[in-house]
Amino acid sequence: MSDTIRIALDAMGGDAGASVVISGAALFLERKPGVRFRLYGDESVVAPLLEAYPALKAASQLTHTSVQVQMGDKPSQALRKGRRVSSMWQALDAVRLGEADVAVSSGNTGALMAMAKFCLRTMAQIDRPAIAGLWPTLKGRSVVLDVGASIGADSAHFVDLAIMGAAMASVILNRPRPTVGLLNVGVEEVKGLEEVKAAGRILRALPNQNFSYLDFIEGDDIGKGVADVVVTEGFTGNIALKTAEGTARQIATIMREAMASSLMAKIGYLFARGAFQRIREQMDPRRVNGGVFLGLDGIVIKSHGGADALGFAGAIDIGYQMVEQKLLERIREALTQARELSPPSPPAPGSANVNLPADRKQQ
Repeated sequence: MSDTIRIALDAMGGDAGASVVISGAALFLERKPGVRFRLYGDESVVAPLLEAYPALKAASQLTHTSVQVQMGDKPSQALRKGRRVSSMWQALDAVRLGEADVAVSSGNTGALMAMAKFCLRTMAQIDRPAIAGLWPTLKGRSVVLDVGASIGADSAHFVDLAIMGAAMASVILNRPRPTVGLLNVGVEEVKGLEEVKAAGRILRALPNQNFSYLDFIEGDDIGKGVADVVVTEGFTGNIALKTAEGTARQIATIMREAMASSLMAKIGYLFARGAFQRIREQMDPRRVNGGVFLGLDGIVIKSHGGADALGFAGAIDIGYQMVEQKLLERIREALTQARELSPPSPPAPGSANVNLPADRKQQ
């Protein structure tokens, strides 16, 4: 990889499309003027937008693509009509070909994951990729994964998630040895699905210098910031994410209605609106933005489809940090270390041995 970080953008993804992508890229370029962009999208749409940002135009290479993956497309549909020709695919392919170091898209999540798996493949030691998101907490931010890449997990996959999430937390949260919690229905060892309990036994026995395993945590511990990394499977993680987003919007609506309910409330709001704005910015899922596709043989960032320019710039920034801090190398090293150091873990009474496999399927 060259010293200059190269960022591939799917210019046609998201609710607002190219207008947010281009303005977000321009914002990020102000922060990091040394980056270079490869833009993929409809030239008749993207080129006029670039005219408003001369610096971005000079730092970008635009490739025309006539096919756009729609937000409502099923992953199979997106692959059939968009493989090799869509803006989403070509942004991913730039990473595969070594023409870009990271791809960022705010398009259809399912389509992006399907294309990324097909185009980039997974790392040699990983069976399934995951989506890791940044979660606002009382202590700052936590990494939560998986938040929707796939449903269900065995014990070995949970361990992979812990290793990958810890590597991401060390980069994004600047934690040299992040804490990891395994999401469960209770903190007691006897509670939860057998796959979760088995993963807990493996993680407790794993001599790992890259993270500190805290044991089981519950749903209300996520927002408290009990752990730097929260590990769960995609079905549960996605429900938790959507519930948190909905709750944040519900609270915002209730607060707006309360502030407009009387003259005194309106006067109070005038004095407190700065604090309310800070709360809104911290909790808005469009600004707490940038899901990382972990486990792929390349770096892919999923921006929220409804993100504004500032939110999209934040997603680009996460990708930039992943490249700058050599996330893929860190994950590979951590996985190799875990395979080498993993001791036999005690099986549950009456159950099969749940040791972490040393010879995971090669991709």
